[in-house]
Amino acid sequence: MTKQSIFGRISQLAKANINALLDSAEDPQKMLDQMVRDYTNSIADAESAIAETIGNLRLLEDDYREDVEAATEWGGKALAASRKADQLRTAGNAADADRFDNLAKVALGRQMQSEKEAKLAEPQIASQTAVVAQLKDGLNKMKEKLNQLSAKRSELIARSKTAEAQTKVMDAVKSIDLMDPTSEVSRFEDKIRREEARVRGASELAESSLDAQFESLEDLGELTEVDARLAALKSGGAGSITQ
Repeated sequence: MTKQSIFGRISQLAKANINALLDSAEDPQKMLDQMVRDYTNSIADAESAIAETIGNLRLLEDDYREDVEAATEWGGKALAASRKADQLRTAGNAADADRFDNLAKVALGRQMQSEKEAKLAEPQIASQTAVVAQLKDGLNKMKEKLNQLSAKRSELIARSKTAEAQTKVMDAVKSIDLMDPTSEVSRFEDKIRREEARVRGASELAESSLDAQFESLEDLGELTEVDARLAALKSGGAGSITQ
């Protein structure tokens, strides 16, 4: 009953129309979150049930192979016993020949039983294989639906955040008009421009002042005197502070 319930949920959820469910929801995002959780839990239950079903199928297949191998083995034993009986009968040992013929009959009986069991297992294996294929297909469809839900949820959240941001921008634009010359922004911009102009003027004034020019000449004279004293030292004289 538990498996049937899970498999029924697989079929129902795989056929669910996401858009129709969202249209009827008061809060699509919350509903999507709940649907993602439900789908995830259902997929986990389905995977467990399908794994068990596949395991049972593999056991049937193992038993089938064992029956086929046993039938082949017993057939070989029956043939060996029969040949041994023929050899003994040809040699005139009828008693031992009959004993080996009886062994051949026992082996043939077990071969027939193994063949019968293998034959009975064939339709069960075919039926279970078809069921497993259907369950895997249903599970894949559920996973596709889960991917659609996850993508829809991400899209919805992104759209919601975009709309919220646009609303905040609109409110901000309404609260302050950047083109209004009487606004605080315009006043602050004008103050900065005046300060920048004052700095440029002071810089130009400093570069063109006579004092700055004379200072550069004095610096040059000091450097020339240093060079002269260095030359005197190198020629063997002594540099003097006074002439």
